[in-house]
Amino acid sequence: MANIKSAKKRIRVIDKKTARNRRVKDHVKTALKNFDAALESGDFEAAAAKLRAAEKELKQAAAKGTLNKHAVSRKVSRLAKRFNAAKAAK
Repeated sequence: MANIKSAKKRIRVIDKKTARNRRVKDHVKTALKNFDAALESGDFEAAAAKLRAAEKELKQAAAKGTLNKHAVSRKVSRLAKRFNAAKAAK
């Protein structure tokens, strides 16, 4: 445990940031799972809505600095590609 006041503060700040990042990542993972479930069920209207929701969550995570913006862009592109491929196959 830290003894210096500034070190104690850094520990508190890091704990807050870790909690926020974990919460944001949990929201992203939930949105991605919802999209996968909608895509697997074959309901393309629901999947399109879930894709928009997942894209929003990902971009918010990038805006907060939790995820890298390039990684988010890549994920969104791959999700859209999967959605379009599934829709075309139907």
